[in-house]
Amino acid sequence: MNLAERWSQAAYQGSRWLVPLRPLAAVYRQIIARRAHAYAVGRKPVWRAPVPVIVVGNITLGGTGKSPLVAWLGRWLVEQGYKPGIVSRGYGGKAPTYPLEVTPDTCASHSGDEPLMLAQQTGLPVVVDPQRARGAEYLVASGCTIIISDDGLQHLALGRDIELVVIDGARGLGNGQCLPAGPLREPAKRLAYVDKVIINGSESGAGHSKINDALEASTPPVKMSLAPSAWRRLSDGKRLPLSPLPFELPVHGLAGIGHPQRFFSTLEALGIEGSWHPLGDHHRFSAADFAFDDPRPVVITAKDAVKCHDVAGPETWVLEVEALLPADFEHWLAARLLSIT
Repeated sequence: MNLAERWSQAAYQGSRWLVPLRPLAAVYRQIIARRAHAYAVGRKPVWRAPVPVIVVGNITLGGTGKSPLVAWLGRWLVEQGYKPGIVSRGYGGKAPTYPLEVTPDTCASHSGDEPLMLAQQTGLPVVVDPQRARGAEYLVASGCTIIISDDGLQHLALGRDIELVVIDGARGLGNGQCLPAGPLREPAKRLAYVDKVIINGSESGAGHSKINDALEASTPPVKMSLAPSAWRRLSDGKRLPLSPLPFELPVHGLAGIGHPQRFFSTLEALGIEGSWHPLGDHHRFSAADFAFDDPRPVVITAKDAVKCHDVAGPETWVLEVEALLPADFEHWLAARLLSIT
């Protein structure tokens, strides 16, 4: 376990060795508060789109399930008659020029893994730009009638009409401390000011009491789950149902996402047996990652799949998942959009 992994484990499990970092966390809170105030009073410019903007983000480091929610939103908005576009920072990628219009064939090293996955899954316009406001403006000029900002909660230069925050059900807010003493990008009280808090998966652990404290007078969080939907063979894109299994057990499971254990737990719930290999978030895959001493099939996430075509073996399978949200959330979102359009 490297230092980053030890820190993440300590931040989410409440280990005491992070306590000496709390004075630095206080400085961090002051910096982000001053930054937010500068945008609020106009010292820093905010670009407001002529169409609704929905921001999907989180206040914690690590994966929470934002991308499946973004994909769900894109499909749902199309059903409602909108022409959605997705703007992303493109973390892990570096494009020759920005804004970068992402297609299913874009190189992941240019776009980053999540934007490429969203372009492939949704077929919607996806644009990557470190300046999200510029990327959103590009989408509007291209004819989009609503913008979804992927992981843009802290990008205050882009005005927004709806803020949705996703929290991992298994880890919650961890020890409730801001960086570097804990996993929070913003203090927990930020949750009281967003439009909806969405909990991905079953809640467990002490980190959830901090969510409830932050929300107190607000509406209760929305429950979201990620449901496996199909197997996809990476080599040729062939999709097969979850059952019967299209490969033999046991397998090797690889995950270069923010919370690999969530993926491994999903595999176990499907009755998949094997050896699990957690990797760092946005891991750069190479052939060495697939060089095992046995011929077992390999199972990976959809997010990782976009980077593995050229390095994975022929028996590599992708588990596709879809976000499931309650009807009450759909009704709320439809009404909220009507109120701002």
